[in-house]
Amino acid sequence: MDTAVAKDQFTTFLLKHHDKELKSIMCSTDPRIHYPLVVQYIYLLEFHQPLAELLFFQPNVYLPSFDEAATLAQQVILGSGGCKNGTLKEFVHVRISPLGFPAYIYKLVICIRGNWMWAENCPNIGKVRVKHRGVLLTLKGTVIRSGAIKMIEGEKEYECRKCKNRFKVNVDLENINSTPKPTICGSQRPKFCESMSFQLIQDNKVCNDYQEIKIQESTQILGVGAIPRSIPVILKDDLVDIVKAGDDVSVTGILTAKWSSDIKDVRCNLDPVLVANYVRTNEQKSDIDIPDDVIMKFKQFWSDFKDTPLKGRNAILRGICPQVFGLFTVKLAVALTLIGGVQHVDASGTKVRGESHLLLVGDPGTGKSQFLKFAAKLSNRSVITTGLGSTSAGLTVTAVRDGGEWMLEAGALVLADGGLCCIDEFNSMREHDRATIHEAMEQQTISIAKAGLVTTVNTRTIVFGATNPKGQYDPEESLSVNTALSGPLISRFDIVLVLLDTKNPEWDSVVSSHILAEAEPKKGNDDEDLAKIWPLPMLRRYIQFVKGCFRPVLTKEAEKVISSYYQLQRRSATHNAARTTVRMLESLIRLAQAHARLMFRDKVTRLDAITAILCVESSMTTSAIVDTVGNALHSNFTENPDQESWKELYVLGKLVGGIKVCFAAFAAYQHGALPQ
Repeated sequence: MDTAVAKDQFTTFLLKHHDKELKSIMCSTDPRIHYPLVVQYIYLLEFHQPLAELLFFQPNVYLPSFDEAATLAQQVILGSGGCKNGTLKEFVHVRISPLGFPAYIYKLVICIRGNWMWAENCPNIGKVRVKHRGVLLTLKGTVIRSGAIKMIEGEKEYECRKCKNRFKVNVDLENINSTPKPTICGSQRPKFCESMSFQLIQDNKVCNDYQEIKIQESTQILGVGAIPRSIPVILKDDLVDIVKAGDDVSVTGILTAKWSSDIKDVRCNLDPVLVANYVRTNEQKSDIDIPDDVIMKFKQFWSDFKDTPLKGRNAILRGICPQVFGLFTVKLAVALTLIGGVQHVDASGTKVRGESHLLLVGDPGTGKSQFLKFAAKLSNRSVITTGLGSTSAGLTVTAVRDGGEWMLEAGALVLADGGLCCIDEFNSMREHDRATIHEAMEQQTISIAKAGLVTTVNTRTIVFGATNPKGQYDPEESLSVNTALSGPLISRFDIVLVLLDTKNPEWDSVVSSHILAEAEPKKGNDDEDLAKIWPLPMLRRYIQFVKGCFRPVLTKEAEKVISSYYQLQRRSATHNAARTTVRMLESLIRLAQAHARLMFRDKVTRLDAITAILCVESSMTTSAIVDTVGNALHSNFTENPDQESWKELYVLGKLVGGIKVCFAAFAAYQHGALPQ
């Protein structure tokens, strides 16, 4: 199809589907701004299928025609009087949204002009090859580097000294954004000129805003030992400065090559680079698809366990790290941490974080690293690192020099924004490296002042740490002494669980039987029976669904229980001074909201508040007010939790809610009902 015919078709399409957007652009006041016009590819496919296929396979030829068609469409609207107060805008860029790419052209063989072409429009960054060059490509990844905004010459206009013919020369991306000088005049009127003398017209230079970023593929899709690959992306005009380091983006553009910078004693190569046409920021940072039939399964599950909700909750918790026997308290803490509470923003704009943090302190061989790895699988976005190999720059932001200028490169906490950051061997980190994550854990931002770059980046992440005690764990000493962690850092963790490998013959016998049973080959059906144990994909979908669907609100009864417990701890906080701060009150609220989400409801009841207190009580080094909890390592699942947990509620009611709550809990559980 000729470009002139394609331009007419594009103009007709824009007038039919994007008339309102064009009129809005024409009514804008500033004619020098570059305006984006987002076009859904699927609508172009329905309008003219051969034209859409040509645009996909030959974007270098047809995208400029699409931009010219936007100008022609404005002229048609002005000529018909459709926009009386509007003016013609020259800098309108058509941006192709990839909606419709996977549905029609993903991995499709099409014959164009006698050549069979293989289309794969959305590969992983590490699988980008030469075959993808020249087509509209969509790449997903995390922005790890964001360069400064520059100004480059887009095109120059020359005039032939002999025949006075004027023509434009575009910038050459492969040649480090240089504009090649014309070698011969291409005029054919009335005959070939073939002059080699030209004059540059100074007033007709076209300049563009220019920015380079680098995106890296997600570590979730990589196997063990694979290095995450990255690719530079070039942003121009209206696309500059719309993303920052740590953002999860989808970029649609044209793959080309660019000569690497000229460095002494380094071979100069052609590096792949993506020239962006459309950039979309993924705010949810989630690639987990939740079909309607799965949501119906969740609702049916809770309707089945309407009378015994704690038994239903325990069925969910059994699916967390099933290879580890028991450890009910730890599995409950992991679930509450991953689900998290509700972020609160007051009238002044002050934010109270909704993400919870968890620290496991335990003897060797208590399953800490197993929980870290399983939690990383449950999260939609996660980064795993170890304390010994982590520095402050690697955790936060690194200042790197590229081509003579300084850029910021995102570290582990920034890459895990909106997800989970697991740090194993937390005590192996150097003291000044641990101090850098204080702001990231509480304020959820990192302030940077490096190499003349002063900025702030988001770190809305869950921190999941695991550490060994310093020598033999002494229950008489505080957590700060046993773990060699500072008090301000420990106070930022919502839950700190201590796993002590004490000698217990009965427990050792049960655990050894479980490990030997795991080693035997499994027999039986693989059907999903949610009443017994939840598989990993279903758990991931459930956690993602309850986080997005429910925003629990505290009831008066829950507020009273939490407030009474906090005041009780403040009065007796001589041994746990690092834990009994105002942050503990916020932690109780977050954990109660997380438990309400886990129980599939929108209100925080007294049961949720008491469960949050049980988790926080396990963090205390002194004897818990609930004597039956004991060592978190030896906490196991009960057969009938709805009937057997009244003792704990009875004791808690006596301590934090007064005698009325005590008798209410006792009477309710005698009748097999839950206190609401």
